[in-house]
Amino acid sequence: MAISATLIKELREKTGVGIMDCKAALTECDGDLDKAVDHLRKKGIATAKKRGGRETSQGQVQSYIHAGGKIGVLVEANCETDFTGKTDDFSSFVKDIAMQIAATNPITIDRENVSQDILEKEKDIYATQAKASGKPEKVIEKIVEGKMKKFFSEACLLEQTFVKNSDITIQDLMNELIAKTGENIVIKRFSRFQLGDSE
Repeated sequence: MAISATLIKELREKTGVGIMDCKAALTECDGDLDKAVDHLRKKGIATAKKRGGRETSQGQVQSYIHAGGKIGVLVEANCETDFTGKTDDFSSFVKDIAMQIAATNPITIDRENVSQDILEKEKDIYATQAKASGKPEKVIEKIVEGKMKKFFSEACLLEQTFVKNSDITIQDLMNELIAKTGENIVIKRFSRFQLGDSE
């Protein structure tokens, strides 16, 4: 089927992906815009996995100050080349990440970096709550599993829902940029400061 330039333009605006990739996705999905968006998102995940091992020594450090100077964030995000590190897309991404951290206060970047102590403590709290509410033993494990999933979606930056678009996570946002730039991109580290915090 022939794919109109208008449809390609609309998909490109929604995803930020190149024209040829948009055309291919629309062809693959018989001109269905929503399916094409999903297709590109999945492709972004595949691209991200493929590029995951590549070295990232370029990038940016961005800051974000919120609430009249009461919350501040510093974040470092890395990519493969200086060229990508200087693009507007990359700058916007790092700024969005800094704003996300200010708004949501994640504990860490991903679940692999959550300390064993915190994991055990959370699981113990959820199991105790479930037992106290009289749930049978076989159900408790499932309840704890569900609560841990919710915990990760709040505590881990990459699993959080993006504050500017509740349809995607931060991982999705990063995957879209990886697909667009063709480079491996990582969020390296962050610090969040809140006025009055003792840490």
